[in-house]
Amino acid sequence: MITLQNINVAFTDKSQSFAAVKDVSLRICKGEIFGIVGTSGAGKSTLLRTINLLQPPASGQVLIDNEDITGYQGNRLRKVRTETGMIFQHFNLIHSKSIADNIAFALKAGNAPKEEIVPRVRELLDLVGLKDKAEAYPSQLSGGQKQRVGIARALANKPKVLLCDEPTSALDLETTNSILELLKDINKKTGITMVLITHEMAVVKKICDRMAVMSKGVVVETGKVLDIFSNPQAEFSKQLVEHSYDFALPPRLLNHLNGKILKIIYRGEKAEAPVLSDVAQRFAVKINILHGKIEYINEEPLGALLVNIIGEGEELTKVISYIRSQVERVEVTYG
Repeated sequence: MITLQNINVAFTDKSQSFAAVKDVSLRICKGEIFGIVGTSGAGKSTLLRTINLLQPPASGQVLIDNEDITGYQGNRLRKVRTETGMIFQHFNLIHSKSIADNIAFALKAGNAPKEEIVPRVRELLDLVGLKDKAEAYPSQLSGGQKQRVGIARALANKPKVLLCDEPTSALDLETTNSILELLKDINKKTGITMVLITHEMAVVKKICDRMAVMSKGVVVETGKVLDIFSNPQAEFSKQLVEHSYDFALPPRLLNHLNGKILKIIYRGEKAEAPVLSDVAQRFAVKINILHGKIEYINEEPLGALLVNIIGEGEELTKVISYIRSQVERVEVTYG
């Protein structure tokens, strides 16, 4: 659905040029939810805006549904933007208009026939769970409700693509989860292709099929979300995944530990296998679980455990070798 080929974007400030996006190439499949993650200043918002040419690239090509739109202007560009919905971090609603009128505004801008506007507004309000808020104004809504209006407005003209610019970063955790569930549900019902940028790994983990990791304007890694979380390849990806686990141990605990600490990553069926129970029965070692969790990414389990294993040197070597044969990945983090 979306192909970005060797995209470069540069900004000039006081006669100095700054490269915000550097030679980025991505392929985003029809109907998938694709995440672009990175820290602030990574270039992800700039890259997102090249897809509908709100930010024209300095060089490279943008293809939507196999159509090269890079040089489009005027009516041709307006048509592309009508077929590309966009939702924003801060909602961007018209405060002087009712919720129904905010959505109708997008339909009028897309030259929808007058007789179709009211039924379509009702349909969209029902889709985002706000059918009782048609006559309310933005100031009367919560942040999550405002974002639902933003989603309805972005979907008004039945776009092929939905661009999501940090759609949950201004929301609390519970509201974030409800908005992500809504986007996932819309994706399943309509088959729309979604591109979502965020600095939160939990958001990508919750909703996306595939992802790209950006750092300093460069895409350092792409792949399935589960693949990157279970076995990141790029150093920056490893740092992001490590921070998302938040497995830091207090120094007082480390000062009194014997043996080794292993970080064990499980994936798929192995995440539900009794590996540590088997180790306790097979080997002369003591096992103490220090930290861990199992979560589900696209309905496939991914587990991470921090485990202290105490035993004699040769026995510990056998244990580590055995665990490595049973799980996705093992790292010795201490000892």
